[in-house]
Amino acid sequence: MKIEYTSSLLAILDDDKSVQSALQDLIESEGMLALCFDSAEQFLDSGAKHKAACLIADIRMPGMSGIELQAKLKAERCRIPIIFITGRGDIPLAVSAMKEGASDFFTKPVDGNALLNSVERALQRDRANRQKATEHAGLVARYKSLTPREREVLPLLASGLLNKQVAFELGITECTVQLHRGHIMRKMEADSFATLVRMADKLTPNHQRHLQVQFAAPS
Repeated sequence: MKIEYTSSLLAILDDDKSVQSALQDLIESEGMLALCFDSAEQFLDSGAKHKAACLIADIRMPGMSGIELQAKLKAERCRIPIIFITGRGDIPLAVSAMKEGASDFFTKPVDGNALLNSVERALQRDRANRQKATEHAGLVARYKSLTPREREVLPLLASGLLNKQVAFELGITECTVQLHRGHIMRKMEADSFATLVRMADKLTPNHQRHLQVQFAAPS
């Protein structure tokens, strides 16, 4: 089955069919869509991790646990918001999951209204994450349109060097630096130099201006 992303598609992961059914009925009663999975492995094989806007998952399941799934998704830089469902004896695990970035957790039996409110927050978080990913992908694409020399000039300008200082560093004329600067501003679609500096910061890990990095395209 091919899964298409929508902003109201949720994945429900629980090995208990009655829990799956109850959660699916609750979600779909609000006009949202829900896909059900019996195991973390089934969820991963489906590709839903990139298509669903939120994951509601049991913490304890046969095979890969909810906690192990969370760790795997985090390692893969998959930012799908996760709401955990847990028994009362698993609250310490749930608290740990929250520290690792889970969106929320609920103990069984789940309060439907509270869960729906949490789902709405998770969907807002997913939309924000996807918007940031789209913006970053566009930024990287514009950066890749720069020539090798322009990529050398950009971090030097963004570090605060004057045109003549950049010219000295690269062994070129100040006039050439000015030309490169204009081309960089145009290609990066920066409406001001301050905007260009912020772009340079976003293009590098830990906000360091060296720009020689590898970028992972969002799935």
